[in-house]
Amino acid sequence: MLNIYVKIFINKQIRFGAIFIMNLLLIAPYENLLETAYLVKNDLNIEFKIEYGNLKDGLEIAKKYKEKGIDVIISRGGTYQLIKENVDIPVVEIKVSPYDILRQFKGLVKNNKKICVAGYKNVIYGCELIGEVFNINIIKTEFCEEEDIPEQIKQAIKSGAEIIIGDAVAINYASNFGIENRLITSGKEAIANAVNEAIRLIEEIKKEKAKTEEIRTILDFIHDGVIAVDKKGKITIYNKMAEKIFRKPSEEVLGKNIEFLIPDTKLYQVMNEKKSQLDALQEIGEIKIATNRVPIIVENEVIGAVATFQEVNTLMKAELKIRKQLLEKGHLAFYRFNDIVHKSEKMSKCIEIAKKYSQLDSTILIFGESGTGKEIFAQSIHNESKRKNGPFVAINCAALPENLLESELFGYAEGAFTGAKKGGKVGLFELAHNGTIFLDEISEMPLSLQSKLLRVMQEKKVMRLGDDKLIPINIRIICATNRDLLKEVNNGNFRQDLFYRINILPLFIPPLRERKEDIIPLAEYFLKKYSKLIGKNILGFTHSAVDYLLSLDYPGNVRELEGIIERACAVCEGKYIDMEDLIFKYFEINQNKIKSQELSIEEQEKNLISKALTESKGNITLAAKLLGIHRTTLWRKIKKYNIDIMTS
Repeated sequence: MLNIYVKIFINKQIRFGAIFIMNLLLIAPYENLLETAYLVKNDLNIEFKIEYGNLKDGLEIAKKYKEKGIDVIISRGGTYQLIKENVDIPVVEIKVSPYDILRQFKGLVKNNKKICVAGYKNVIYGCELIGEVFNINIIKTEFCEEEDIPEQIKQAIKSGAEIIIGDAVAINYASNFGIENRLITSGKEAIANAVNEAIRLIEEIKKEKAKTEEIRTILDFIHDGVIAVDKKGKITIYNKMAEKIFRKPSEEVLGKNIEFLIPDTKLYQVMNEKKSQLDALQEIGEIKIATNRVPIIVENEVIGAVATFQEVNTLMKAELKIRKQLLEKGHLAFYRFNDIVHKSEKMSKCIEIAKKYSQLDSTILIFGESGTGKEIFAQSIHNESKRKNGPFVAINCAALPENLLESELFGYAEGAFTGAKKGGKVGLFELAHNGTIFLDEISEMPLSLQSKLLRVMQEKKVMRLGDDKLIPINIRIICATNRDLLKEVNNGNFRQDLFYRINILPLFIPPLRERKEDIIPLAEYFLKKYSKLIGKNILGFTHSAVDYLLSLDYPGNVRELEGIIERACAVCEGKYIDMEDLIFKYFEINQNKIKSQELSIEEQEKNLISKALTESKGNITLAAKLLGIHRTTLWRKIKKYNIDIMTS
């Protein structure tokens, strides 16, 4: 047996001078092939390590070199066939052509000897054609099992064979029986072709190993567990995260049936039905996992299936972390149109218009007094739009000074100014890419920034401070204001061209005083929210409390109403909120009417009571109603502050 054994360093083909080193093994079953292989070695400048053996001896040597990490084996005849069937690495055959067989017929065509061509199929294939061409009666003896060969040679001799032409094993037995024989040899060209084919295979193996290693690395570093099986259910892929989740190392799992790991696996169902199963929940012992299962189909044939999965607890923690980060940065839209509590026709029409706007990508300008819920509408529009899976970035233009607002909106390059963060900073326009940016209180944006905003809207590109590179962005802009922007334009406080650029889809949210029907539904909503939050079981409002809530003008709109109910829930000691619980509202309305801001709470309360008594002309019942407190409470406070009813 001939072994051309070449070792590869760092899995690459390396050239030392004129010699190539390749990780292959050539096995020759006869000495003549051994000698020819040495000649090929010199011709091709490939380093050969040569060993000799045949059939089972060759198989043992092949197994030995497999353990050493050989990539490809080269052999011929029955030895090739035996190795191919028993060693699971690529084996290249030194092919025998009819010309190699024909070469052994030299001088035999005219001597009328009966010829037997014997050997394994891959050696003697095509010998019949030679007999037909030269009109020679050929006995063809094809080997299958090594133990049957002696009997097959005997039968050929009994049939009149006078000379045997065959492979190495046939010649050995023919010699034992004392019959003339000739060995079918392979020439240099056949060996060289096999070596070149082996080299090509090694290169492909290297590429495949690199690809496999790349895939393995990717699979091991993704956050999902991955398990793949063949069509029989044997596990072929089992990554690091799967090891972590199932707490079993890959060496205990690979090659075994999936039921060994997951008794109630659904991968068989996926393969049988040829249908994917996405976002499925599964319990495996004490482990709960969220799984995606997909069949592997090649040319319409299912060859296996793959499952990706994560522990539910891990997913919940990751989602909580992401939502927290997005919430901190204001990059998440929580509200939807269904969250807008209303009963009035005005709000229904407003929501209907907003829903239509959400399907477009044009800029929206929301008009409304403070506290009407402009950002809730902006978030709802975003969540109803095709950008709902993108970020929602909100900023109040009145909350930051001009220089800080500019860097927040546009970002800055490293070194743009003293104190600039290393590496620079991404602006809100960039963060809103493929999503929505909400510019609240747009009327408060300085004129210098208004021109930059106009340029961003026209060019759909943004430039960071201190940089000269334009960054393309794909955003939807929603603006909001509580001012009359046309008046601001006329006063020179707002750019006219920007106004017309943002006022493409105007949306007006009516104040709460113009939709009284919404007051009680909103109050009941806030009551449920805050009574539950503080652990109280407040059932509702008294009739007097309802009348009082409906009588107010709410200059602070829904936000003001929410504050009233929150405070009422805090002080309420019964099952129903009464007027007395809403007294703080009276204080809040009249605080701006008290000239002296240095007065204590007690002094302010005394002044409010005196004012109520004056307005009621000393009528305790009417004064108590104005204050929103019980008559007994008012008497107690009059006594506390020693207020003279007659002079009030």
